[in-house]
Amino acid sequence: MAIDPIQFTQDLIRCPSVTPTEGGALDLLQTVLEELGFTCTRLPFSEEGTDDVDNLYARLGTGLPNLCFAGHTDVVPVGTEASWTSQPFGGEIKDGVLHGRGAVDMKGAIACWVAAVSQVLEKSGHPDGSISLLITGDEEGPSINGTKKMLPALAERGEELSACVTGEPTNPTSLGEMVKIGRRGSLNGYISVHGTQGHTGYPHLADNAAHRIVDLLKVLTDWEIDQGSEHFQPSTLAISTIDIGNTATNIVPGEAKAVFNIRFNDLHSGASLTEDIKKRLDAAIGDGRYDLDITISGESFLTPPGQLSTLIADACEAATGQRPELSTTGGTSDSRFIKDYCPVVDFGLVGQTMHKVDERVPVADLENLTEIYRRVIEGYFQAA
Repeated sequence: MAIDPIQFTQDLIRCPSVTPTEGGALDLLQTVLEELGFTCTRLPFSEEGTDDVDNLYARLGTGLPNLCFAGHTDVVPVGTEASWTSQPFGGEIKDGVLHGRGAVDMKGAIACWVAAVSQVLEKSGHPDGSISLLITGDEEGPSINGTKKMLPALAERGEELSACVTGEPTNPTSLGEMVKIGRRGSLNGYISVHGTQGHTGYPHLADNAAHRIVDLLKVLTDWEIDQGSEHFQPSTLAISTIDIGNTATNIVPGEAKAVFNIRFNDLHSGASLTEDIKKRLDAAIGDGRYDLDITISGESFLTPPGQLSTLIADACEAATGQRPELSTTGGTSDSRFIKDYCPVVDFGLVGQTMHKVDERVPVADLENLTEIYRRVIEGYFQAA
């Protein structure tokens, strides 16, 4: 039974699965996969202080190699629904373009992978090995009860992934432009400066927290973290917010807060950057006082160019006529968790409309992505 990627994308879009709501998307996906012969396992997780999340692991076959596709059926909120030119969960096609939340990020890619698998099965039968899908409902949320917990749970059950394609949108403007072979790490820093409140007419009797936090932030923004590495652009630091909350013009603030984010390459780890940050802030604060909290959303990683990236590049060239750049730019993805278990690369649709009002994808891109995925699946098992 061959799956129509356009119709299946429409069906998935019509499931209102805004994080963490399942919305029927995983149920629909499970039904279609079971009809193709997959064994499906639901993996719900919860944690105090977080929303319960449902997830799905599906596998066709029991042997190795096990080629996995990773993705998510959850989507971001639609924003102001009145700003959409079509229903966000309508899956409407207008002038050859499919509209709806999740069309690009990333129900379209899931539908294309399933359609590609169905074509391979119809043409060649069961491959010598396994095909699996690792689908979470928590990628657009805090990413606590999704892929991060699924992977160790599956490992405990004896599941082994040989290679993985994550279907995140990777192409800047046209399908076939870019494959992500790695991702930068992400570090969030939370600074609280403690001064002494006072009168602006007598600043010598106070300790101005605003002045001190400006000095600390200047040290950070003047910092050239590095000049990049072989596969990564230079690491970047951006201040996200500065909060003082002082509504009076004649008060020296006694407390100031700021948040910054660093996207870092493979020259660093979260731990090494944390140490560097503390040294710089300690030197700049002088006799002042501050607190620093650091969270690491994910470490940088690289899957060196090899079999998987070459398969995708060859498939793109055959389907679209252009050979993609192997890149590590942009944000992060759940591949940051998967890289600890197997080689992983990201390749999906064009990301220009993801998370936007009127998210949409050309129908032709869904057809071409299905062809690319089919070539990848066939090529992977032919080489195994």
